[in-house]
Amino acid sequence: MKRLYILSGLIVFVSSLSIAQDIQNNPGSNHGNKFEQLGTILPTPNEQRTASGAPGVKYWQQRADYDIKCELDEKNLTLKGSETVTYTNNSPDPLTYIWLQLDENEHSSDRNANYQDASRFPSTLTTGSIDNASKKSNNNLGINITKITDVAGKNLAYTVNKTMMRVDLPIALKNGQKFIFNIDWNYHISNRQTVGGRGGYEFFPEDGNYLFTMSQWYPRLCVYSDFQGWQNHQFTGRGEFALTFGDFKVQMTVPADHLIGSTGECINYTAVLNPLQLSRYNAARKSSVPIEIQTLNEAKLAETRKSTAKKTWVFHANNVRDFAWTSSRKFIWDGMNQKIEGNGNNVMCMSFYGKEAYNLYSKFSTRAVAHTIKTYSDFTIPYPYPVAQSIEASNGMEYPMICFNYGRTNSDGTYSESTKNGMLGVIIHEVGHNFFPMIVNSDERQWTWMDEGLNSFVEYLTEELWDNTFPSKKGPAYTIVDYMKLPKDELEPIMTNSENITRFGPNAYSKPATGLNILRETIMGRELFDFAFKQYAKRWAFKHPTPADLFRTMEDASGEDLDWFWRGWFYGTDACDISLDSVKFAQPDFATRTDPTRIEMVKIDKPLLNSFDDISKIKNRSDMKISFYVDKDVATHDFYYKYDRGLVSVDNTTATKTEETSNLELVPVNEQQKYAGKYLYELNFSNKGGLVMPIIVQFTYKDGSTEIDRIPAQIWRHNEKSTSKFYAKDKEVASILIDPLRETADIDTSNNIWGADKAKESKFQLYKAKAASARGQSSGINPMQSAGGK
Repeated sequence: MKRLYILSGLIVFVSSLSIAQDIQNNPGSNHGNKFEQLGTILPTPNEQRTASGAPGVKYWQQRADYDIKCELDEKNLTLKGSETVTYTNNSPDPLTYIWLQLDENEHSSDRNANYQDASRFPSTLTTGSIDNASKKSNNNLGINITKITDVAGKNLAYTVNKTMMRVDLPIALKNGQKFIFNIDWNYHISNRQTVGGRGGYEFFPEDGNYLFTMSQWYPRLCVYSDFQGWQNHQFTGRGEFALTFGDFKVQMTVPADHLIGSTGECINYTAVLNPLQLSRYNAARKSSVPIEIQTLNEAKLAETRKSTAKKTWVFHANNVRDFAWTSSRKFIWDGMNQKIEGNGNNVMCMSFYGKEAYNLYSKFSTRAVAHTIKTYSDFTIPYPYPVAQSIEASNGMEYPMICFNYGRTNSDGTYSESTKNGMLGVIIHEVGHNFFPMIVNSDERQWTWMDEGLNSFVEYLTEELWDNTFPSKKGPAYTIVDYMKLPKDELEPIMTNSENITRFGPNAYSKPATGLNILRETIMGRELFDFAFKQYAKRWAFKHPTPADLFRTMEDASGEDLDWFWRGWFYGTDACDISLDSVKFAQPDFATRTDPTRIEMVKIDKPLLNSFDDISKIKNRSDMKISFYVDKDVATHDFYYKYDRGLVSVDNTTATKTEETSNLELVPVNEQQKYAGKYLYELNFSNKGGLVMPIIVQFTYKDGSTEIDRIPAQIWRHNEKSTSKFYAKDKEVASILIDPLRETADIDTSNNIWGADKAKESKFQLYKAKAASARGQSSGINPMQSAGGK
């Protein structure tokens, strides 16, 4: 999920388990900690997950296939459904029960897993504040399970615990076996504008219509994995989902005048579309620009004619971990083709949006979808699915082949630049989630950053390739500085369970994205990083990776030891603050003589015997069975054999020794010119922030030219608190600036300069988008309005 939701003036946070550690090898020392290998911090490699970061020869994962039928009742705002699940146990473990997620219980007043945070009297009292603080009876939300049976129709025992449901199996399900069961269920659809959450409905009072986003809408299997067993941590609204791959067949019965966008491909368009819509759809599949399948005028007309008839849409999706859909009569619908290099896949890129978003979405949405899957394919793996689509629904959330995004214009059709950029950013981000975690299927409930952080990083690469002036906020190192400089009691490591994170956005999105970009641009270089990152995506596509699998793969595929980086950036809260403390400057001065010969008073060595006769020597001498080699072989009786035993006499009084004390010689006159013009500098640095990072030094010479030296982070290995670097330059230095391009997220640049009267720090124009309203519209007078809507 991409936004923190504000519900009636309250920002809701939740809590669970934190797992983060920074084991130090040499605590209290100025070295031997930050560059120590991660060692036992990472799980022990095994036959499922190798030390290289690749899946092992005995890697396995479960499978869940779904056949679902459901019906949307727009009048009563309910959804009822039945599903048949085929669960395959590929694990070596016999299973006596299985766990399913009932995410709709998040909205229930008595079946949720809110685990509430502390609260205070609100600064501004609203009716919503009082409602949230009131004790309520059952609000009639949450999923109702009406029946669970096996394939023969026999009832199965089950237990609902908040947002989780355990189904007990009649007999143990062994390796390689399948279990087929049926679930009937229903629930009242919630108003996501007031209740919050990822799915639900939005009502448009001006035209009396609804827009439904159906997500987490069916009971779905939890992951059972080799590294965790059942991932059945309760859903509190923050930590997202760990899900099992499978095939889906879904039939949705909705009002006949609705259009549906969905995970997968519709297999009965001929039955649900009129001939004109069908012909436009087929044309869009071959078009390199968006073609409207349902036009703006047709959508406006549909809003005024509410059909009482019904239609059933049927979709198939193969090898996906989830399924979501949207339904409304308000939709404009457009599409275009995007060919993917690498697998030759022709992807139908589509957008569904209301008239409220037309001037933005018709221009940008589908083009942004196409750009995103192409760019992500270049950086990871070729996009494998037949469809990718963006739905304007004034929120942000992702599912396989479909995502929900904001981005509406003002009533006059104009929009601000921040609204445009915000819309583009959220579309790229949500469409990008097809790769992380929909394909590279990490456990979001445990490690939000593996989903959001990795995706935010590739989002940044994609935004940069969309428009070189795009004001990206997740990726550039300088944008994370304000977070990194916070007091330690306001921070936690990236390697923290999602429920425990206080500043969720910077920790789970921006800091990991920034770290990966620093690896790519500053530490590893693009060629090494891109190869290793692609390798990770290839290895773990359609599998369940852990953080260790990413860390190990990046090192295995690049030949770079990055444990110091993972330790500092992901397991710690230290910031980068490298200070240029002092600069020593000199020019060569040629010696005219060498050091004289020295006469030294020396002493003759005494016999080298231990000062104390230890018990082993005493016992060995007294043991008649032991004989010593030198006593048996007289050939070993050299001078010292006799000297040690006092058999020879040596005068050990003080003697004199003549010694040449220098191995230096004068520089020949004909070579002096080579070194006479050198300027010598010693730069002394201290690590004030605690995070070891590369030192990037920019020299500005007196002739105005500049030069940059990039010192790897390993310069801190033997002293993590201070270090130095000696330079011999051909020109005199006027000033020195550390980290001139702000690549390391240094939190204090005031100590980065020597020769401050001459050094000019690089300037960056920073952009800050206005906070978008609930519908992603701008406030105030935007430039388009001022220019007459042009």
